[in-house]
Amino acid sequence: MPEIIFTGSAGRIEGRYHPSKVKNAPIAIVLHPHPQFGGTMNHPIIYQLYYAFAHRNFSVLRFNFRGVGRSQGSFDHGQGELADAASALDWAQSINPEARGCWIAGFSFGAWIGMQLLMRRPEIEGFISIAPPANLYDFSFLAPCPSSGLIIHGDKDAVVPYKDVIGLVEKLKTQKGIVIDSRVVPSANHFFDGKIDALMSSVTSYLDKRLEAGEPRPEPRGRRTGAG
Repeated sequence: MPEIIFTGSAGRIEGRYHPSKVKNAPIAIVLHPHPQFGGTMNHPIIYQLYYAFAHRNFSVLRFNFRGVGRSQGSFDHGQGELADAASALDWAQSINPEARGCWIAGFSFGAWIGMQLLMRRPEIEGFISIAPPANLYDFSFLAPCPSSGLIIHGDKDAVVPYKDVIGLVEKLKTQKGIVIDSRVVPSANHFFDGKIDALMSSVTSYLDKRLEAGEPRPEPRGRRTGAG
């Protein structure tokens, strides 16, 4: 899990990167919750998402938004954080020029940022949006949503009410050509306290379903002489 530093529009960005051993492996970018409420790339849900992708042979990157940890800059209410996410994808693509696609995953504030990046980058082919704050931020930019993905939330979420997320899901489900998988974690609050295992079980089953429905799951490359 190498520590990495890449450059964003506000300066240095701190991240963790797991390179895949699979040729042409897809990229995954994982986005943490709100920086002003304790969100970092080491949040337990972000950590678990990171390894869910890594164990499925993705090249995966998680990072601290500007002003968090060793990342330079200061909180920018979403606009700068979206730029950080775009810089993260640019960096990952620069060292994986043959990557066959990309996924984006985010939790809460990170889900909002991730869905905005999805609209701007056509190479993103799938998303995982955990507890998207549909009551706190405008998601109307998802018109239409360009990729299929998973929206998952807890039915005891007091921060983002169930009805607001369901409203977002129903709006997205009316769009042709994409499939929005909506799942609920019973008795889970916004932070999935005591329910992270149940959350990740839903996430990984969805990932496996998508991978099995698409290209055959790639196998790690054998050791090559002179490979770096």
